[in-house]
Amino acid sequence: MPDREESLEERMSRLEKRLAGAESNEAGASDGRSKDVKGMSQALKLSSEFVGAVVVGAMLGFLLDYFLPTGPWGMIVFLLLGFCAGVLNVLRAAGMVKSPHPVDRIGERCGPYDKR
Repeated sequence: MPDREESLEERMSRLEKRLAGAESNEAGASDGRSKDVKGMSQALKLSSEFVGAVVVGAMLGFLLDYFLPTGPWGMIVFLLLGFCAGVLNVLRAAGMVKSPHPVDRIGERCGPYDKR
């Protein structure tokens, strides 16, 4: 009988080691998936910011040309403005350009001697 208990304890310890190894492998795999999902969501956000600005610019240009006799110039100008706004929105969302709006800068220091 002691051999049977000993073999049971050995099997339990081997099983615990295998479970610990499997849990660590699964934790590493889930970290990689969460990084992929975070990157995909950031890419979707940036692309929708850009496409939305271009579409709004094109629609404004089309409406301007439809109601006023400006020919294709309204569409061309507002499409270019939409493109520029889209690029600026993407740069702001990516953190490359700060927003110039004063409300967005609340809490920043004004200078080296500002003691807030």
